This record gives sequence, structure tokens and C-alpha cells, in this order.
Amino acid sequence: MDEILPDEIMKKAVKGISYLSHPLRLRILEFLDVNGAASVSEITKAVREEQVIVSQSLKKLRDAHLVKTTRRGIFIFYAICEEYPASIFVCMRKLFGYMTDNFYFLQEGYKALLPHDYTLMVANRIKLFANYEKMRILDYLLVFGESKVGDIVKGIGSEQLKVSQNLKRLKDDGFVTNRKDGRFVYYTITSGVHKTALQCIHHRFDKLADKNDF
Repeated sequence: MDEILPDEIMKKAVKGISYLSHPLRLRILEFLDVNGAASVSEITKAVREEQVIVSQSLKKLRDAHLVKTTRRGIFIFYAICEEYPASIFVCMRKLFGYMTDNFYFLQEGYKALLPHDYTLMVANRIKLFANYEKMRILDYLLVFGESKVGDIVKGIGSEQLKVSQNLKRLKDDGFVTNRKDGRFVYYTITSGVHKTALQCIHHRFDKLADKNDF
């Protein structure tokens, strides 16, 4: 990982990750990650929501290429079809394990549904950084490490005022930290679902032979 994502790829990535900032969609994807392919009725029962609302969410997830469908007789089954949602759940479970000292969630490959309030918290965290300008800044810090504002502005081709405002928001929300060295302030990306999401997006992009398939 030695280059930031191209603008068009970042725009597509932001659109995909923003779909995960909706609590119900995140719960649906989590259920599919844990249980594999499932029908609408199975998903509806699991997330305890009205079927029409679940169907609407599944359509949006399919339109965003986050789930795929297969037909088995008269039933349609849904499954995750993107890499980064599944990887985000790995991160979510590990974070939950560290927060609660729950050994099971720290085991490699362990899958189980997380508490509803924790999933809601993660969805709300994603909502805070699922923004094109913010994710460009985070991506720059992920690739190049600790950087001052001027370097970020030049690196992503944005305006200094806009970058400074977004860095303040990112710092307030805990996505970056900073330190002052003389007249310069240096920023660093923190660990968490935001960093994991970007790493997974890079991994998927790097593996594609035809980048237009992203």
C-alpha cells in the first residue's frame, strides 16, 4: 500500500461504506456473515423487523453490490458478496472482545452475533467518517503515516480550510490524533473500524486485475 486510492474508486468506496452506517443494514449483513446465505423470512425473523422494511434494505444492499442473490426453487437467498463488510465484522468482534474481556470474540475465525446496542454504536461510528473528504484524509494518513496539514492538502488536492475543518471533526470523533512540533501540527490515524475499512478497501482494489471492476 504505497498510493492513496484514485478519486473515482474512493467515491465508490464511500458509497459502499455509507450503506453500513444504517443500523438495520449493518445487522442484516452481520447476520449473513455469521449464518451464511439466508432467505428474506429468515433474515426478518433474526433482526426482528417488518419484512417490507427488510426487503427494502436488502434491495439497497444489492444495488450497492454488498449482497448477492441466488434462487432455490421459489425462494431467493441473500449472501455477502463484498470483502470489506466481512472484514469489518472481524474488527467489530475483536474490538468488542477487548472492550468486554470476552475471550471468545478474540479467537481467530470466531463468529457470533454482537449485542444490538454495540452494533448500533458501530453503525453510528461509521456514519461519522463515511464522507468523501474525511475518507480521503484518513486514506492519506493510512498510506503515508503521520503528516502535517500542508502535506495532506497537497496530497489529496483539497483546500487547506476544508482539510483543517475535517481534521478537527475527525480528531473530535477519535479517528485521528495530533501532536504539535514547533509551528507544525502532525496528525495520525487511530485504530478502529475506520482504519480497518480503509485497509480492506485497499486490499480489494489491489487484488483486482481490472480496476474498473471495483
